Amino acid sequence: MAARKSPLLDTATTLGKILGFLGISAICGVLVAGLLVPAAALTGTSATNSIQFFDNLPAELTVNPPGQSTNVLAADGTRLATFYDENRVRVPLDKMSKYIKDGIVSIEDARFYEHGGVDGTGILRALTSNLTGGRQGASTITQQYVNNVIIESQVASGHAAEVKLGGDKTIGDKLREMKLAIALEKKYSKQQILEGYLNIVFFNANAYGIEAASEYFFSRHANDLTLPQAALLAGLVNSPASYDPTVHPKASAGRRNLVLDAMLRQGKITQKQHDDAVKTPVTVKVTQPKQGCTAAAMAPYFCQYVERLILNNPAFGQTENDREQILHQGGLTIKTTLDPRLQKAAQKQVDSTVPDNPDRYGASLVTVQPGTGRILAMAQNTVPVKSGNKFDFIYNVNVDKNDAAGNSLMGDGGFQPGSTFKPFTFAEWLSEGHQMMQTVQASRHSYPVGFPWKSSCGVPVDGHYDDLQNATPGYDRDNLTMLEALYNSVNTGIYAGASELDLCGIQNIVNALGIHNGDNNQPVDMHTLGNILGSTDVAPLTMASAFAAYSHDGTLCAPIAITEISDGSGKKWPAQTQDCKEAIKPEIAHGVTYALQQVLKKGSGYKIPLDNGIPAGAKTGTSDFSSQTWVVGFTSGLTTASWFGNPEGKARPMQGVTINGKVWPQVDGADIAGPQWQQYMNQVAPLYSTNPFPEPPQDMIGNTQPSYNVPAAPAPDQQPQQQPQPPQQQSPAPAPSPAPAPSKPGKKH
Repeated sequence: MAARKSPLLDTATTLGKILGFLGISAICGVLVAGLLVPAAALTGTSATNSIQFFDNLPAELTVNPPGQSTNVLAADGTRLATFYDENRVRVPLDKMSKYIKDGIVSIEDARFYEHGGVDGTGILRALTSNLTGGRQGASTITQQYVNNVIIESQVASGHAAEVKLGGDKTIGDKLREMKLAIALEKKYSKQQILEGYLNIVFFNANAYGIEAASEYFFSRHANDLTLPQAALLAGLVNSPASYDPTVHPKASAGRRNLVLDAMLRQGKITQKQHDDAVKTPVTVKVTQPKQGCTAAAMAPYFCQYVERLILNNPAFGQTENDREQILHQGGLTIKTTLDPRLQKAAQKQVDSTVPDNPDRYGASLVTVQPGTGRILAMAQNTVPVKSGNKFDFIYNVNVDKNDAAGNSLMGDGGFQPGSTFKPFTFAEWLSEGHQMMQTVQASRHSYPVGFPWKSSCGVPVDGHYDDLQNATPGYDRDNLTMLEALYNSVNTGIYAGASELDLCGIQNIVNALGIHNGDNNQPVDMHTLGNILGSTDVAPLTMASAFAAYSHDGTLCAPIAITEISDGSGKKWPAQTQDCKEAIKPEIAHGVTYALQQVLKKGSGYKIPLDNGIPAGAKTGTSDFSSQTWVVGFTSGLTTASWFGNPEGKARPMQGVTINGKVWPQVDGADIAGPQWQQYMNQVAPLYSTNPFPEPPQDMIGNTQPSYNVPAAPAPDQQPQQQPQPPQQQSPAPAPSPAPAPSKPGKKH
């Protein structure tokens, strides 16, 4: 409760009592704020006019919460990053040390609990001092609070240039503050005013409010301040530059001791407490605040993605500037889906992919949770700002252009996914009732203009092939099964299968699984023949999300990064909600999952299975000239897209390059992106479900004992020395197959 006010000094009751008091003092009331103006200069007429002026001043002050820092948190509560214009963390009065409350009142406004907003006794004392050559202020804590609220309002509304500090204020400005202070005392309790003041007052360019000041100067919360620390901060507000202990420790100690003297005089501390505190040397433990995603504790690119989600969302303001203001001043707590365990493992893995990276090769991992869409990790082997010899690159390679910081610097979002697109054709193969073991005419190498592609929706087909090729000879047979075409990544086999399908059906599969162009968010046109083998840039996050549907009964869940947003008042802001739907039928998903498990057992990913027999499926992918390479794979609990390639100059070939000390004549998906995926998933897969996948219907698989010989192929990083012969072992080690460009042979696989 506030102390009872003296009836003689209760300026909050009526304006007349102030004027009466000042009249008795022989000082014209209205000019009392102009403390340095001689009383002899005032006339009765001017006093009368000024009283009328005072009566006409506004008495209402809108006290909006001052700008507060926004915190971005991981799923376990770990703070990832902070956004602010003014580093401020609001805390209630009962979370502040008793010493700071007593100290600030003792030194700034000893009669705080007695006056009604303007202290008549203090004004008279200040006038007397100033008129006799001294210098003493008379602003109460309430007046200072009013001044700070006005400044914050001007800054928040974009009118920082209109802010007036002490020497710039007119008599009218001073009188307005006095009247507003009186009105404020009628509206709020002393405790509310003191709490508001301590949360808004400026301590340092890095610290607004007592909590931020405590953390900055002493690396502790305001509730834990000792007496010497609290006295130092209480003294600092008078002149933050002059009494900054990091710059002027001697002056800071002298000011602190004045605060301690005032606290002793007013009975706030004992003589022993005073003496012990005075003897305490001034020591600080500065914690520099870090602002924005570039200073994130981990996952700077995931942080950028979260930031873009806010800045792109009209729910946070009509314009991007409005949304940025909410982000930097709204005191939001943004809880995200990030799992620090996975993030640390992912970051370590991508950093080790190319430890010495003079050629600026990119590597990334992004993981989503099947059945929820929660983004659990998002890492790449670059840094957002230049740091030593590290590859500095602001662009987030894992997401669409619109969701990436620095998006205007890049032409596209994502990369050509190559043969990771082949499962879409395979899913339509199963949807139209074909069996996995059904053979296709993989010997066909030509799909000329006018070839009778099926398109029930009437969309014309774009592209033709004169000499479609595979990376490895020996698979262009008429008795190749569609299953083998997928797990061995055989271009001619996949095209042979597509030639028997309705391209509109493949388009429907792609659309249902959320596949879209990372540059413009438009659907990928599957009537453009190059897209059967992944010629359009797609973001890794999009591919991970689509593959998660395979492993979760065909259920596609939109990726989500933000689970909850609230501000300091407890208001809830729009977050992302789980958005799942059946994209493909469960039995089709089970069939695709069955086939993608074969990739890791005996297909293009045979070198990268997971340890301990963990059930997993994956697909490798490589673009023309190996400029972009992929593995997208999953367990029942995690789906991860692994990418390695060229984030800049995307057509730059990766042939004859040296990576991690090894010369690669050609880099395939299973070579760099593959081990990156494997090693990371071996670490993190056991943290989530690793249950076996449901089996597809037997009649979907068909005859599992083919009556023909399967050619043995070299490992992906080798070239065949002769025509392949029938295998001598049950599980050959085939190479991924390259994919064509729309009008001539290419090498995507």
